[in-house]
Amino acid sequence: MPRAYKYLFGPVPSRRLGRSLGVDLTPFKTCTLNCVFCQLGRTTHKTVARKEYVPVKNVKAELARWVKGGGQTDYITLSGSGEPTLHTRFGEVLGFIRERTPFPAVLLSNGTLFTMPEVRKAACQANIVKLSLSAWNQDSFEHINRPHAGLKFGQMMDGYRAFRDEFRGKLWIEVFLLWGMNSIPREVEEIAELVGIIKPDAIHLNTAVRPPAEDFAVPVPRKQMEAMAGIFHPRARIVAEFSSDKTAEIAANETTILAMLRRRPCTAGQIADVFGMHLNEVAKYLGKLTRTSAVRVQAKDHETYYAAVKHTGG
Repeated sequence: MPRAYKYLFGPVPSRRLGRSLGVDLTPFKTCTLNCVFCQLGRTTHKTVARKEYVPVKNVKAELARWVKGGGQTDYITLSGSGEPTLHTRFGEVLGFIRERTPFPAVLLSNGTLFTMPEVRKAACQANIVKLSLSAWNQDSFEHINRPHAGLKFGQMMDGYRAFRDEFRGKLWIEVFLLWGMNSIPREVEEIAELVGIIKPDAIHLNTAVRPPAEDFAVPVPRKQMEAMAGIFHPRARIVAEFSSDKTAEIAANETTILAMLRRRPCTAGQIADVFGMHLNEVAKYLGKLTRTSAVRVQAKDHETYYAAVKHTGG
C-alpha cells in the first residue's frame, strides 16, 4: 500500500495540536542527537551538517497538491524522521505554509542548532515553535540526549534565550522526563529554573509512553508527573498519552495493525511499509497498543519486533 505523498504524512492525532499534517525534511534518523527515549529508535546518522536533504520544490509541490485536493488539518508541522532544522531551507517551507495554505505553521525542533542566527531567523517563520529541554548541564545532556560531539549545552541555552528575544510567535518548551535519569525533584527544579529564564508561552511534560530507543528509558508514572508539573511556572501541562482514549479512525488503524501482528511479529518499519504509513504514525499506534498490553516488544537479530499478546480464556 504505497503512501500518497513522499514528504507529507498524516494528519496524525496530537494532544498538543489536534490533527497535524507532518512534513518530513530529512532522511530517516538524521539528527543532531541520539536521545535514549526516541520513539523512532537510535540515530543512524548523527550530524550537525546542514544541507538541502530533500528538494524544497518537491515538498512545496506536495503541499500545494494536498491543499488543492481539499486536505484538512489543524496545523502543518515540520517534524518526522529527524531534526528539521538540519535542512538549510526549512524556513522557506514554513513561509510557504503560512502564505499558501490556510493552516498555522509549526516547527518541532530539538533546539540544538538555535545557536546559529540563520536557524533562529528561519524558525521565526513559524506560528508555533516547540523546543526540547530534558537536561540541566553538559553531563546530563550527554547522558540523556547523546549529542553530536560538536554540541555544547551552555551554547544551546544561549541560543534559546536569543530566540525568545527574536520570536514573535508562540514558544513551547517540552521537558521529557525519565525515571531515574532526570526525575528527582532537585533535577527537575534545575530544568525548571532554565525554562523560567527562557519564558516560554507553555511548558509541556512528556515521558516514554511509546517504545523508546533504549529499554532503560523508563517512563515516569502519571502521579509523579502531576507532582513534577507544579515545579514549573507557569504549571506545566502533561502531554504524555497515558490514556487509551481513541477516535474511531485511531481504533480502526490499531485494529488493522493488531490483526497483522497476530499473524506474525513485525518491526515498526515493516508495519509502515505494509500500510503506507509514516513511522511517526506507526509509533503512535504501537504506543497505545503496548500501553494496553495488546502488544509486546521483543528483540531479535538486533531488531525490535512487535507481537500480539495471546490472551487465554478463563
